This record gives sequence, C-alpha cells and structure tokens, in this order.
Amino acid sequence: MAHSQRSIAPVADDGFLAVSQLRVSLVIPARNEARNLPFVLACLPRGLFEVILVDGKSIDDTIAVARRHLPTIRVVHQAGSGKGNALACGFAAAKGDVIVMMDADGSTQPEEIPRFVAALCSGADLAKGSRFAPGGGSADITALRRAGNKALVGLVNRLFKTRYTDLCYGFNAFWSRCLPSLDVDCDGFEVETLINIRAAMAGLAVAEVPSFERDRLHGLSSLKAWPDGLRVLRTVLSEYISPRSHRALEWSELGQEAAAEVLREGMEVLGG
Repeated sequence: MAHSQRSIAPVADDGFLAVSQLRVSLVIPARNEARNLPFVLACLPRGLFEVILVDGKSIDDTIAVARRHLPTIRVVHQAGSGKGNALACGFAAAKGDVIVMMDADGSTQPEEIPRFVAALCSGADLAKGSRFAPGGGSADITALRRAGNKALVGLVNRLFKTRYTDLCYGFNAFWSRCLPSLDVDCDGFEVETLINIRAAMAGLAVAEVPSFERDRLHGLSSLKAWPDGLRVLRTVLSEYISPRSHRALEWSELGQEAAAEVLREGMEVLGG
C-alpha cells in the first residue's frame, strides 16, 4: 500500500502581519489549565481571526481565567472526552480559512504560529510541528517518549511512504478546506498521529515546521506513555489495514492475547 507525500521545505518566520489578511482560527483544548492560560494567551501573535478554547469539563477556573485575559475568546464546551474529541469540537466551531491547533499547558510557543501560517501560504496543506527537524527541540520529552516516538515515526514512514521526523506533537496548522480529508474522529492523544496519517493518505502537501517544546508550566500532563503509546500503535495499524476503522477496537477492550496479536501483526508489517 503506497501513499504519496509531497514535501515542502520549512518556511522562516517573516512576521504575522504579512499573512494577516487570512482568517486564522486558533483552537486550544484545555482541561484544568487555569494556571497556564494567562501566559499562553499573553503570548498570542496579533492578527488572529478568533481564538477558540475547548473546555474539557474543567473543575478549576479555566473558563473564567481565559475570559479575563482574553475577553474575545470563544468558549466551546467539549461534547465527549479526550484530546481528540476536544479538537474535533474546536475544528467544527472554527470559522477561519486556516486552523491552528496548540496546547494550553505552555509547552508550545504561540510566537511560532506565524511560521506555520507562512508554510501554508507557501503551498502546504498541512504544516506539522516537529521537535526533531533541524531547528526544533524539546525540554519536556522523556527518554521513554522519545524512543516511542522514534519507533512509531519509523513505522508510519515505512507503511505510508512518508518522511516525517515527528508524529505525536500537538502543534499543527492546516487549511480549513482540508478538514474532510482529516476527518478527526478519535478521542485521545492519538489525534496527532491520525491527522498526520490521513494527510499522507489524502495526498496533501505536508511541511514540517521546526518547533521547540518547552516544559509544561504548571500541573501534570494527562498523557500516559504506555497506554497512549499503544493507542497510537493501534491507530497506525488500523489506518493501514482498514482506513478509518480505528474506532472498531479500543485498547481498553483488548485482552492480553488480542493485544499481543495486534503487536505481532505490526512487527510482521515492519518485517515484510
């Protein structure tokens, strides 16, 4: 199964005002991020068309803090649970020509948004952030997550004929017209992987934009390396074997034998 990916070189940041005629929607999923949002919202570039906060049933002052620091912010209440569902809700509400997705914990830098938009203006359909492209980096990723990301990137590149350097990073931008091709219908942290795979399968032009990931400012991440890594692996294999079927079987429903079988299939694909 071969899927083409057109490559576009990363574009340098020439300033946000150069592309300010575009309507850029920023989608920020957040759950209990009241301590981080003041910093994130204060660093947003000028010229954004709208900022959408998708609240994942926060029990702190996430919404109140967001509105206090950015009165024009649009708040969308998440319909389900999980990061994937939150982003899908935000994407559905977005009205801009371009949609940017960014985390609320302070690890992704809003100052980098102009570079993502510039990449789209230079011909990309999807501008995906990469911590491992030249010029990128991370102060937050653990050795286990780094190793897992490397293995999963290798698997995706092998199966889908891509040349990605990063797979599981939450800073991305795309033209809103591409939403039907991406068709985000997952719930969890596998959402970035799903977007990257579906972009490749749809033949979209993808540009990797070097990005630096900072440490989370406050609080603890909801990401769990092993369970979420398995969800990503299941998504990769499901999209390869039967596209858009990844919801058919959740890892939480798998017994040990079934999980081992899926892992074995993945290794056979790599070996074949």
